[in-house]
Amino acid sequence: MNAIEIAIRMEKDAIDFYREAAEKTTHPAGKKMFLSVTEDEKRHLQMLSQIFKEVDITVQEASPMKNIKTVFESLKDAMMKKVEATKDELEAFQIAMKMEQEGVEFYKKAEAEAKQEKEKNLFKRLIKEEEQHYAIFSNTFSFLNDTGNWFMWEEHSIVDGGTPWA
Repeated sequence: MNAIEIAIRMEKDAIDFYREAAEKTTHPAGKKMFLSVTEDEKRHLQMLSQIFKEVDITVQEASPMKNIKTVFESLKDAMMKKVEATKDELEAFQIAMKMEQEGVEFYKKAEAEAKQEKEKNLFKRLIKEEEQHYAIFSNTFSFLNDTGNWFMWEEHSIVDGGTPWA
């Protein structure tokens, strides 16, 4: 099995996991986040399938961070309320982070071993997006695990509500 075939299998597994996680997640932000990343993984699968079939592809630019920012903005009021994540939801985010880390490591190795420039470019793009997915899941895990501290650190506020660099 070559790197493209393995990557296709990894993306299919990720799609299945994230879809199931979205179904089980009760918090609206977590649910939308898993669904958004599922769509990214479907796009990855499509690009990998095209390259596997030796079709010339254009590596599609996407911004997972921009998509998630939209999710957070649309749910801001709901998120300001006390959030209680279940142990299973937190575990799903930990698994997602591990999957994204493994994906990044795999794609880095595949990029280094790729012979064709179009494959190298695809793997570079996938590395970038999987790193963004990891950051999204990590940040969401922190938010759901300890909302109060998440807001303090993410908003760069101090106790009196100001910022140290303002």
